[in-house]
Amino acid sequence: MIDDLAPEFRRLLDLPLYGHLGTVRPNGDVQVNPMWFEFDGEHVRFTHTTKRQKYRNLQANPSMSMSITDPDEPTHYLEVRGRLVDVIPDPEGTFYMHLGERYGKPLGGPPADRADRVILVMRVDRTTKQ
Repeated sequence: MIDDLAPEFRRLLDLPLYGHLGTVRPNGDVQVNPMWFEFDGEHVRFTHTTKRQKYRNLQANPSMSMSITDPDEPTHYLEVRGRLVDVIPDPEGTFYMHLGERYGKPLGGPPADRADRVILVMRVDRTTKQ
């Protein structure tokens, strides 16, 4: 599926763009937030903490969807849909600092909330694009 993406859409996963991640709240409403991410060729990875609503949303319902707008052509976008397949503890905030570097915002050290940091791993089940 990702391998079948045309290069102009695949590049959106490789660039340090903000993804708009949607999760389902306990009452069924959708919550969407801009997020740093990294695509490893198979999974999309996000940094987060166990203390926030998005984490609780994903514990109750692992469905997630992310859209990325093409900065060169704002009417074009890529949406990836999938599920949370892993939560990896990141108690030193290493992945958070890595993403800070990726996005050109070096953090100068671990975040204050590092003890609660995790890496959310999304399996990509489907893509849509325009």
